[in-house]
Amino acid sequence: MNSQQHIAILGSGNIGLSLARGLVKAGISKPEQITLTRRNLEALAPYAKEGYITTGNNSKAVKKADIIIIAVLPQQLNKLLDEIKPAIKSEKQLFVSVVSGVSCEDIRRQLDLNVQVIRAMPNTAIAIGDSMTCIATDNGTTKNVSLVKSLFDTVGITLQINEELMTAATALCACGVAFFLRSIRAASQGGTEIGFHAHDALKMAAQTAKGAANLLLQLGSHPEQEIDKVTSPKGCTIAGLNEMEHNGFSYD
Repeated sequence: MNSQQHIAILGSGNIGLSLARGLVKAGISKPEQITLTRRNLEALAPYAKEGYITTGNNSKAVKKADIIIIAVLPQQLNKLLDEIKPAIKSEKQLFVSVVSGVSCEDIRRQLDLNVQVIRAMPNTAIAIGDSMTCIATDNGTTKNVSLVKSLFDTVGITLQINEELMTAATALCACGVAFFLRSIRAASQGGTEIGFHAHDALKMAAQTAKGAANLLLQLGSHPEQEIDKVTSPKGCTIAGLNEMEHNGFSYD
């Protein structure tokens, strides 16, 4: 982005606000380059004090924006698109959708305009700058895809995928947060069962999970390589792994 480009985030809930924070923290944008919209403007008051532009008028936000990030709920999308259509300058603006289950073509069809649309699917770890965000498009230019990746790289890691895989990416990355959290909870409950206080067991389980993930991310290794390092003959690790398999833990 350059110092003249302006971003409008339509529907500034947790994802939109986390992205805005990330962009400013990374120095990609200044607060005055970002317009945040929300029906409840009181919720945006702290951001207004920091220099972000806030408004309840989506059309007004779109008129001055170069990049429009759509972050509303799926059931709110069509009403929003109908609202902002008269304000769109299609040849000059890039649309980024974080709306789950809605294709790039769906958005163009509702607008009846040939705009560039790029989809992004972050997860809730965006709140701490640790999201896994998948990016896809059917008509976005290479330059604009790179731009969108740079935006979401401020709040985690990005990966470009084919658009037909976005539903699968939602299951693996967005829903996946809940699946891994449930695994950590189960491990912490096991820790309590074998003698640790609940808060200690949770801290131990969460840090162990974090360390396991970072082994893969930072070393670029395969899970089985790291498993082999802690699995000794007749040890408790292999006993536990076999018990997990007997109970159907792995996907076949």
